[in-house]
Amino acid sequence: MRDTLSESFHERNKNLKTSNLKTYIQGQGFPILCLHGHPGSGSSMSVFTKHLSNRFQTIAPDLRGYGKSRFQGNFKMHDHLEDLENLLEQYQIKKCLVLGWSLGGILAMELALRLPERITGLVLIATSAKPRGNHPQISLQDNIYTGIAGIINIIKPGWQWNIDTFAKKSLFRYLIQQHTPSTYKYIASSAVPAYLQTSPAATRALMTAIRNGYNRLPDLHQIQCPSLVLAGTEDRHITVDSSLETSKYLKSGSWKCYPNTAHLFPWEIPALLLNDIDTWLLEHPEVTQF
Repeated sequence: MRDTLSESFHERNKNLKTSNLKTYIQGQGFPILCLHGHPGSGSSMSVFTKHLSNRFQTIAPDLRGYGKSRFQGNFKMHDHLEDLENLLEQYQIKKCLVLGWSLGGILAMELALRLPERITGLVLIATSAKPRGNHPQISLQDNIYTGIAGIINIIKPGWQWNIDTFAKKSLFRYLIQQHTPSTYKYIASSAVPAYLQTSPAATRALMTAIRNGYNRLPDLHQIQCPSLVLAGTEDRHITVDSSLETSKYLKSGSWKCYPNTAHLFPWEIPALLLNDIDTWLLEHPEVTQF
């Protein structure tokens, strides 16, 4: 039998233990669990945590094999859920809102299916319950320009000359659409370190799951909590159509799509995005109540 991602997520170890995840906690109040994508880390979620921690407690772990959550050997995707449930137990979090970006959004939906009594709401960013991409084939020139642009951007973040000369011709053109200095500063401070700290085992676990197939659309009707699904029109990694499809299957799902943005749109339009999340939270006060 194939070890699909859906099948893997149904596996469960009853013997919960203390989480080994490096975790960044800020603020006080109702807990919001912030889950990063691939590659990513808890600190790469700062665009959300710095804002939300003014009113809530944000918990942003480095998932297994990412950031500073180092693990020996291979693992499977369902291990992330075991880790996250252990994390909730460790910090005695009985209820929380989950905000997930890309892979983090998939894990957020899985947690809502796994722990419906504990997940009060979902904010799903650039993600899908049946993810599909349309990324063009990567050329040698793509890789060369990406390496040059990335190195220069680390040395001089947001330098317009580098953006115009190298970055717009690199793979960054598929990750973002608005090539602003502020976006490239996020890439320098968050994306590059997260990429360098992502383990081969984490990449293997995700790639194996994707190859085996993943489709949780038929199960989304079980998620009763309010959900907000956000997407960028030019996302090549998880297409806007697959995100829209997910929102339609969620019983209490809201939908917002941002033009001229791609997979990293939280770093392209942070002010607009955070304002929309704030508005949704005001419209659904039940998701942040004990």
